[in-house]
Amino acid sequence: MQASDRFNINSQLEHLQAKYVGTGHADLNRFEWAVNIQRDSYASYIGHYPLLAYFAIAENESIGRERYTFMQKMLLPCGLPPEREED
Repeated sequence: MQASDRFNINSQLEHLQAKYVGTGHADLNRFEWAVNIQRDSYASYIGHYPLLAYFAIAENESIGRERYTFMQKMLLPCGLPPEREED
């Protein structure tokens, strides 16, 4: 692998990270990454009707109630953020 190949791969990665929020970036911490994953999952559950119907049947709830529950969980999917240490 040559230096130009590495530069090209890094520039492509930076382009993807700028275009899609869920791909992360160099300064993304573990909590923020987990929040992105959870929100993407809930959005997928809401957006795919058969999956939403599956969850509704499994939890014996209406589809509307499941959609509402998933939307509420998107607000704080992993709880409150951890305390940041001041440097």
